[in-house]
Amino acid sequence: MHPASTAAPPCVLVFSGSDPSGGAGMQADIPTISALGCHPLSVPTALTVQDNVRVFAVHALDPELVRQQAQVLIDRFDIAAVKLGITGSRANAEAIAALIDQLRARKPALPVVVDPVLASGKGDSLSRDDAVRAIEPLYPLATVIAPNLIEVRRLCGDLPQARQVAELMRRGCAHVLLKGGHGPQQEEVVNRWYARDAAHAPEAPTESARWSWPRLPGEFHGSGCTLASALAACLARGLPMRDAIALAQHYTQHALSTAYAIAQGQRIPHRVIVFDAAAPAAGA
Repeated sequence: MHPASTAAPPCVLVFSGSDPSGGAGMQADIPTISALGCHPLSVPTALTVQDNVRVFAVHALDPELVRQQAQVLIDRFDIAAVKLGITGSRANAEAIAALIDQLRARKPALPVVVDPVLASGKGDSLSRDDAVRAIEPLYPLATVIAPNLIEVRRLCGDLPQARQVAELMRRGCAHVLLKGGHGPQQEEVVNRWYARDAAHAPEAPTESARWSWPRLPGEFHGSGCTLASALAACLARGLPMRDAIALAQHYTQHALSTAYAIAQGQRIPHRVIVFDAAAPAAGA
């Protein structure tokens, strides 16, 4: 006898690189989106050679292949949100931008979360082209962009934080979530959310909210991917931006606090609930 069917979960379309170590990129996006009650539709943009410490090579896929993969999904499924990780190349970013324009023609308020991953935690490049230039076509499409403090410096220069946020908004980003995991604070991580507000001059954005989290020991593989994917899933479920950011951070902090090691180096965030197949079924 087949179990009763359940309501279809919202679909999140993901563009990101494939990480064979299973810790970052698409392999982080899929379980995160699933854990938060959505269904991931995954389009790889690049194949990488990496472990849980270093990225040794990035092989961007052909932009036409990226387009074909996504077009089939767009034609068939109702997309509730989009999450963008590495594009692998400027050409891929341009192809993705055209696809999102197509989606926005049908659903103007479609949430798009941009995780501007420019390099690995050790500084290894994640794009065939200049990584900063490669993501330029994506700014005007970003409902929210979520750089860490190193990434925002590379994107906008060594400016005061308010001017960096203003620059991202000038390029088209509606919301900016500045992640403090790579910041100077020793005891805590402070994440700051800025929203474009018609009541304030765009060159002087005001902080909408901030969250502080205990800084956990060690390093983690795919923490940024986890947060961005969690945020996309929360927005796909219809949560307001503030609530979506808060829930995505709670989920990510739990995944990091329960992370596990598969080798020396960065630990893997625990993104899924483990089902013990040896446990007796209820009522057995």
